[in-house]
Amino acid sequence: MALIVMKFGGTSVGSVEKIKNVAQIVSNVKNEGNDVVVAVSAMAGETDKLVGLVSEIAPTANPREYDQVVATGEQVTIGLLALALQQIGIDAISYCGWQMGMITDSAHSKARIEEIRAERVHASLKEGKVVVVAGFQGITQDTQDVATLGRGGSDTTAVAVAVGLKADRCDIYTDVDGVYTTDPRIVPEARRLPVVSYDEMLEMASMGAKVLQTRSVEFAKKYNMPVRVRSTFKLDDEGTLVTSEEDTNMEKVMISGIAYNKNEAKITLTRINDKPGLASTIFSAIAQKNVNVDVIIQNISPRGDGQTDLSFTVPKNEVHKALEALESLKSSQQIGDILVDEKVAKVSIIGAGMQSHAGVAAKMFTALANEGINIMMISTSEIKISCVIAEKYTELAVRALHEAFELEKE
Repeated sequence: MALIVMKFGGTSVGSVEKIKNVAQIVSNVKNEGNDVVVAVSAMAGETDKLVGLVSEIAPTANPREYDQVVATGEQVTIGLLALALQQIGIDAISYCGWQMGMITDSAHSKARIEEIRAERVHASLKEGKVVVVAGFQGITQDTQDVATLGRGGSDTTAVAVAVGLKADRCDIYTDVDGVYTTDPRIVPEARRLPVVSYDEMLEMASMGAKVLQTRSVEFAKKYNMPVRVRSTFKLDDEGTLVTSEEDTNMEKVMISGIAYNKNEAKITLTRINDKPGLASTIFSAIAQKNVNVDVIIQNISPRGDGQTDLSFTVPKNEVHKALEALESLKSSQQIGDILVDEKVAKVSIIGAGMQSHAGVAAKMFTALANEGINIMMISTSEIKISCVIAEKYTELAVRALHEAFELEKE
């Protein structure tokens, strides 16, 4: 008998009929003799609706009250799924984040999991129940307030619960049947990958691939928890296994996939003093606003006046917070102008095999040049190369790179 954690996203539980379908899937796994914990998201569109209601009342909402509102979507879903399971003869019980002991820090809307006190979950499993838990939410350690984990946080909940319970595996059910070489909506020839390493999946997730949330992959990698991405609507399909490189049992391919992200904005600071400590001051101010900075480039100034320019990217929906952090530096004349370009995107090639292959960057840059696409910024890691380009060329760049690296081939 195995302990299986199953997670179902919003599209999988988007209606009463779909919730009944999920109940049947869970029932099948339970009836095979397994212990089962199910993490669920809010019904499709429900969180957006709740966020919209908050925005109508308070465009810059108090973070604590924001979480109070948006966390309610999952509470509806867990109750409905538990009832659906009971109706087909499966003993089930539902728990909100605070009830199952999901302890977080106090960074509302971006809370990080600190501990899982799963005594109630363990007790319910011993009683033979299927435990249905709310994704996306927990309770703060200090003030005992509801805190949400950020959009896509149900993936993180599922993997964290799997780790906390020492589950045998974590199955993520969604509306796609696995991880593809790129977005099939842009490249119809894209292939599904049967196996992908944690590192590759982490890069894909961080670069905009929406199959798994980045933090869920980090959790899985840290604790070596096997994660399988499957389709709720194609149960005969095995999907994609996300695991360690050692467990892939396959020769490393040079490039595994192409990812892109349109939620990017480029900020350029002109005439900053070229002296030690100022970069620390700039990015410390931005960090205090809880804004993630990605690609960073500092230019050598041709002016010879001891000043330089600095460019970096942030999520498009966090530009206003970054600008708030930078205004005080501008007023104190530590930086010159602040230029913002929100019409940019990031396209990336990802593959564990590029560590042992030469000429990968040249091939990428040539493919983009052949399509007349200018590269604004470049960022690299051992298994990833990212280019910031004009947003209007995103789809063209993805298609060109997919073809250049022949990812349509087995």
